[in-house]
Amino acid sequence: MTIVGGLLAALSAIAIYFTAVLLRTAHKRGELAPKPEAIGLGAVTDFFDTLGIGSFAPTTAYMKIRKMAPDSYFPAILNAGHALPTVAQALIFITLVQVDPALLISCIAASCAGAFIGAPIVQRSPVRLVQGVVGIALLIAATLYALGNLGLMPPGGEATSLATTYFVIAVVGHFMMGILMMFGIGLYAPSLVLLSLLGLNPAAAFPIMMGSCAFLMPISSLNFVRSERIDLRIVLGIALGGIPAVLLAAFVVKSLDLVTLRWLVVVVVVYASALLLRSALAAKPKAQEGNPAVVP
Repeated sequence: MTIVGGLLAALSAIAIYFTAVLLRTAHKRGELAPKPEAIGLGAVTDFFDTLGIGSFAPTTAYMKIRKMAPDSYFPAILNAGHALPTVAQALIFITLVQVDPALLISCIAASCAGAFIGAPIVQRSPVRLVQGVVGIALLIAATLYALGNLGLMPPGGEATSLATTYFVIAVVGHFMMGILMMFGIGLYAPSLVLLSLLGLNPAAAFPIMMGSCAFLMPISSLNFVRSERIDLRIVLGIALGGIPAVLLAAFVVKSLDLVTLRWLVVVVVVYASALLLRSALAAKPKAQEGNPAVVP
């Protein structure tokens, strides 16, 4: 079995185990019925995620504007809800692009290690900290969307592997991104920027981005699924809508002109960021002291 084949086999096993834990926990909590609105949300965001828009920022913006869940639930819902659609993306695309297997495995392992450290930090963090971090993350995402539309993103090089120093920088960077993923900060755009700046061919960055997310999201979400800061009806809805949308985007649509859509996403994401930052900076009512799951 090749290295890539082994990775995909391991990813499939992880996804099956995560699905079993998710369904069992949802059944135990009486949250086995997915929310219809979440099904539509997962279908739209994962469809465009497969085409390169990203899913975390649009999902966060929609949930904030629609008040679908408390703000402190967002990181868990994002990681657990989009875990299986992201696995589907990785299983489809990870074999299509050539990249140094050592770099691929090292970045995946580093991002998973970061997620392992970051997940419990998020679960213990005060609501206002989560709101502030996610709000800032949305601003960064909006900036990256805008830079991409304006053609100002780093062009990258032609390499499919990196020299030792750059290799280490890439691995350390993905460790940090793994931690930030647990706060709901998407890994795709930062990973692409970092690897492109280091001289990697942008096409070769895609297996690293998808592989990192596909492994770390279900692994880290095992803790999120069992936590109190999550709504499993939304998680199941996003997964149920997202998986077929990934298949549709990958095998049927394949590509779209996304420039106008990205500008729309920029506007919506900036608005949602402003709402989150306003909540984070607002005075905390005394009645909510000691209850980290309630949004100020």
